[in-house]
Amino acid sequence: MIGPMIGGAVGLDFSPMVPWWVIGTLAAVGFALVIYTALMRGRGAIWRSLALLLLLAALANPYLIAEDRDPRDDVAVLLLDESTSQTIDGRGERVAEITEDLKRQLGTLGDLELRTVTVGGGSGRAASGRDGTRLFTALRDVLDDVPQGRLAGVIAVTDGQSHDRVEELGDRELGAPLHVILTGRKGERDRRLVIEHVPSFGVVGRTVTAKIRIEDADETAAVPFSMSIDGVPRPDAVLRANQVVEIEIPIDHGGETIIEMMAGPGPDELTEKNNRAVLAINGVRDRLRVLLVSGAPHAGERTWRDLLKADPSVDLVHFTILRPPEKQDGTPVRELSLIAFPVRELFELKLDEFDLIIFDQYQRRGVLPRSYLRNIVEFVRNGGAFLEASGPPFASRLSLANTPLGEVLPAMPTGDIVEQPFRPMTTPDGHRHPVTADLPGGPMLDPDGGETAPPTWGRWFRQIEADVLRGVVLMEGAEGRPLLILDRFGEGRVAHLLTDQMWLWTRGFDGGGPQTEILRRTAHWLMREPDLEENDLRVRVKGDRIDVTRRSLDGELPDVTMTLPDGTELTLPLSRTGPGRGQASFTTDQVGLHSFTDGVLTKLAAVGALNPVEFSDVRTTAEWLGPLAEQTGGSVTWGAEEDTPSLRRVRAGRATSGRDWAGLVRNEDYIVTGVQTVPLLPGVLVLLLVIGGIIMAWRREAG
Repeated sequence: MIGPMIGGAVGLDFSPMVPWWVIGTLAAVGFALVIYTALMRGRGAIWRSLALLLLLAALANPYLIAEDRDPRDDVAVLLLDESTSQTIDGRGERVAEITEDLKRQLGTLGDLELRTVTVGGGSGRAASGRDGTRLFTALRDVLDDVPQGRLAGVIAVTDGQSHDRVEELGDRELGAPLHVILTGRKGERDRRLVIEHVPSFGVVGRTVTAKIRIEDADETAAVPFSMSIDGVPRPDAVLRANQVVEIEIPIDHGGETIIEMMAGPGPDELTEKNNRAVLAINGVRDRLRVLLVSGAPHAGERTWRDLLKADPSVDLVHFTILRPPEKQDGTPVRELSLIAFPVRELFELKLDEFDLIIFDQYQRRGVLPRSYLRNIVEFVRNGGAFLEASGPPFASRLSLANTPLGEVLPAMPTGDIVEQPFRPMTTPDGHRHPVTADLPGGPMLDPDGGETAPPTWGRWFRQIEADVLRGVVLMEGAEGRPLLILDRFGEGRVAHLLTDQMWLWTRGFDGGGPQTEILRRTAHWLMREPDLEENDLRVRVKGDRIDVTRRSLDGELPDVTMTLPDGTELTLPLSRTGPGRGQASFTTDQVGLHSFTDGVLTKLAAVGALNPVEFSDVRTTAEWLGPLAEQTGGSVTWGAEEDTPSLRRVRAGRATSGRDWAGLVRNEDYIVTGVQTVPLLPGVLVLLLVIGGIIMAWRREAG
């Protein structure tokens, strides 16, 4: 007996006792015989036919299949665009109203499961971030998560702007109608600033070219334009709309240069956020040209040469004076295996091509006229760099201090040479200055700069005694005498090393020391390496976290005031992390340009995407989703101008949209929970019927 059929279905199936070809053969032979007997005037042909049919049916063994089915609810997907572009022009409130109406209608349809997918407001593949709003990615996720046989339809409430394309779906088919409800108005206008091209880095001292375009519905509009570089405003200008304009941007320093651009608002502006653009260009130095002049061959000469040659950012020109004027013996120059010192070419014609000049134990010997030395003074005054590595000649009557170069030197010799063992030490200012702070093997310090352990560096045996006139003493030698001095002169920088013994560290004498690091840092400080600035406010952005670091040579660490993009000001107290160093961290929820100042120094930092693609175009459009809606039998509704469509369930194959309604397909999907089988022709019954048919045929023919 067949069991209950509620929620089930009945079907017919066969389980033949013999192969189908055997049954077919028997049928052909049997019916041929029946026809033959009928032609021979056999009156029992009908009964023979019935008996044959029953026999063949019994061999086919038919039976009924009864399925127990569990109906499954269809799934309706509500795709809500909560990206930041939905916060303008009242779209957010419109989304809330439309969503409430849709959920109310969906709740009355029955046999329908609602799944809500948020785009731009959550996390995951479908979330909007640096890549903008990704509606097609969200649809792909829907197809991955919802069985196609249960999908009744997708209703997308959005402004229509999608920053991915239909190709994201691949070969997946939606298989259900897509109904799009747009949250904006037809024919919206919005002016926006478009960055056509901007280089990611530029060479310090040169300019880079950025290409911009102001997009506006008015083809001939004259648009006010303003720009600032590192917070310093530049003269305003007026640009023609819809034309690519080249902007020259000077790169004055290494590290990030922050450029803000702003186009004036237009009529019927949706938002001014896309009228503004922020650019970050990383300033890098070209190969730095260094001129090294050694006054005479000596043990430390190779240290300087090897250091500068090993630096990939340095292009070194090195001369050693081997034959000063007092050693002239009348031998013609053409017979000497020496290169003539190109004095005029280096110190008059091409002096400005160098970034740093190093005099290593140079002394007055008539090689360089005083006019060329005055050229070096002007070179430093105008922004160049000079390093004097002094040896015994500096304490003699041939000292550079007695030349025009004495004007730029921060120390004057006393005439004494100290020759005794001493271990170089960093001064309190040296603990705070990045050139000498945290040197390998240096002293162990507490956060206030107190020494807890002395350095492990090797000893030196000679230094030149000098009186410090200006500058900062970073290292000291015997009995606290100055050893390394840094100073600024005019627009340039000067370093003075009062010893010729650093080569001892190079050879590892008495354990050696960090001579390579000291000389490298000194040279790069002279050439304005941003990381080596002694008074510096540095801001690093990692996601939504901001780390603020302040370095101060005087040890004072005032609080930093941070200005958020919305104008809110916050005070960040600095925690001391070392001598003259403090740090503060802050987590922000605002995207855009943040400003930091301690009253003296100011820094800008961009958090998040500099120019979010989300605001590249905020006009409501059906360009991207409309074709897919039409392809799937869906609809497009302008929610700001039309009522929310009424929802109804429709059978598969029927129209799924109309003038004021949207249909959700009734798929009638189910799962089979059980199966029952019932034979239609029991063997005993078939046997009796066949025998009865044969008997009736015989009786008919006998009668």
